[in-house]
Amino acid sequence: MKRRDFIKVTGLGAAGAATLAAPAIAQSMPEIKWRMPTSWPKSLDTLYGGAEVMAKAVAEATDNKFQIQTFAGGEIVPGLQVLDAVQNGTCEIGHTASYYYFGKDPTFTFGSSVPFGPNMRINQAWYMLGGGKEVLNEFYKSYNVTSLLAGNTGCQMGGWFRKEIKTVADLNGLKFRIGGFAGKVLAKLGAVPQQIAGGDIYPALEKGTIDGAEWVGPYDDEKLGFYKVAPHYYYPGWWEGGPILLSFVNLDKWNALPKYYQNVLEQAGHYANNWMMAKYDQANPQALRRLLAGGTKLHAFPPEVMEASFKAAKALHSEIAGTNENFKKVYESLTNFSNNDYSWFQVAELAYDSFMARHAQG
Repeated sequence: MKRRDFIKVTGLGAAGAATLAAPAIAQSMPEIKWRMPTSWPKSLDTLYGGAEVMAKAVAEATDNKFQIQTFAGGEIVPGLQVLDAVQNGTCEIGHTASYYYFGKDPTFTFGSSVPFGPNMRINQAWYMLGGGKEVLNEFYKSYNVTSLLAGNTGCQMGGWFRKEIKTVADLNGLKFRIGGFAGKVLAKLGAVPQQIAGGDIYPALEKGTIDGAEWVGPYDDEKLGFYKVAPHYYYPGWWEGGPILLSFVNLDKWNALPKYYQNVLEQAGHYANNWMMAKYDQANPQALRRLLAGGTKLHAFPPEVMEASFKAAKALHSEIAGTNENFKKVYESLTNFSNNDYSWFQVAELAYDSFMARHAQG
């Protein structure tokens, strides 16, 4: 993608193009090389691919003067330590999921997805235009990073299980790979959450170290091979209705960037974000058909499990908000925005999608 095409794709328009064109052709643009560790194995061409798309867009929009080299999880730092590497300046930028760092502060969950939070579009609207980016970056500042939108998977699946989940009692003692805040919710229902990086999940599931695992959805899950050792595939992933992926940027490095490079980096993240959403919407239906044809057993979580999970999630939200001002502030911002948007979504979007889905199945 050439710089001119990038400007068109990101929707900067004539005025924006004029603003960007002048510094783009200036001979004085500095040459900058950054490293971007990610939390993803290279085999996941959606997640790791999103980081690559972002880096490529930056290079092509700056005539290769601003280059970002991407690294898979484990190549520089383990997949769950990307934030730490950016925070301490080991690397300038990282591509990850904010909720992986829930253990540092529960507020990190909002940079990805809170259990029973909004869908993909509402979550993004909140981040971009509803005050989400501002309230999150105010929080991230204390960790010496700022955030840029860099991906979204859409609503995820509920995961793979060796045995069927028919009642809430079936969760008791279940060792389940799940990240961050959602693990705390499931723990309230008796499950034993395990936070494991993507590339390490299959061995744990195969060896029986865990009883089940969730990742993203059919396309990625098929690549990771979970269907080979856990036949029961559940939906929906109520813990991730529309999870955002972010690029964390070291705050000092961000502030030192020329303004033009800051703009390019931010727009490249938006481009990668749109690419990732389209990629999942294109690839997931085909992958699900292949999985079902191969013997995967598809189940909806029973209403009893959904309601119990919802109740446990809301109780945990209230508990943490009562003692953590950062969490409370971001939670109130997201909840107020989400409730308002769902009042609109149920008018047109939900009715239309439900009608079309019924006829598509016919």
